[in-house]
Amino acid sequence: MWNADEPGVLRLPSGRLIRGRGLRNPPPDTDPQFGLYLLGRDRAFEWPSRWVRWPDFWLPADKAAAAAAFAEALRRAGDERVEVACGGGRGRTGTALACIAVLDGVRAGEAVAYVRRHYHPHAVETPWQRRYVERFSSRP
Repeated sequence: MWNADEPGVLRLPSGRLIRGRGLRNPPPDTDPQFGLYLLGRDRAFEWPSRWVRWPDFWLPADKAAAAAAFAEALRRAGDERVEVACGGGRGRTGTALACIAVLDGVRAGEAVAYVRRHYHPHAVETPWQRRYVERFSSRP
């Protein structure tokens, strides 16, 4: 599991830990056991991963696929080191972490504030990303 004090690690209400980060930053010392990557194009990693096509500053191209990826990340975080990452680690990563927090029990209207308080104060960068989280549902 992640060290809760490590930079970028978000503790969800259930106690599960997920690391968020920007891929443009130097890689941390510890590799994840699973990664969810939110990028405009696919990229290979040395560990199991899932890619969601998500252009910078926008929303996921396939919202159903993104929701399934968020659910997988949450499930795997129960016993694996899971990381969520995009280029800079704030907008797309923050949005995904907020949606994962909704799946973990945070109210959708409070999820952006939760992630900004516990992950990064500038997470979820655009108004449409914020609306996406506010409208995200834990129901299929």
